[in-house]
Amino acid sequence: MSSLRVVNDLASILVPIGVTGAALAALCAIVAAVAIVRGAGGLVGGAVGVWIPFAVLSSTAGFASQWTPLLASAIVLVAMLAVGGIVRAIMHAATAGRMARPVHTADAVRVAVPAAPPVPAGPPRAGVGAALTGTVATLARQNPARAA
Repeated sequence: MSSLRVVNDLASILVPIGVTGAALAALCAIVAAVAIVRGAGGLVGGAVGVWIPFAVLSSTAGFASQWTPLLASAIVLVAMLAVGGIVRAIMHAATAGRMARPVHTADAVRVAVPAAPPVPAGPPRAGVGAALTGTVATLARQNPARAA
């Protein structure tokens, strides 16, 4: 068997493996972009960390002089990281602009104030006596060392 025949047989196997690796690397790059937009730094690191073996897998097509899968996976990663950063910056600027806008009273959400709990009837108990007699609780008093 000649070496040219071996190269052709290997190319028929390695090129599809390289294309599959490039496709999986592109998926990891998309996950990294979405994670950047959401602000999940750990997920970005994980997605790029998984992208690396798939990029190496896409380099197997290079044995048949097909460098397109490797270049495509690298270009997709760089593009998705840039797009994720740009979209996150736009979203951050939009939410900052929304926060700076004054809120009208008609648009404000009204918060219900809970009613005070009823005071129990009967003789004062520990902890309740201060509320009934009007004295200041021990923990609420000012420290005499600081008062001076």
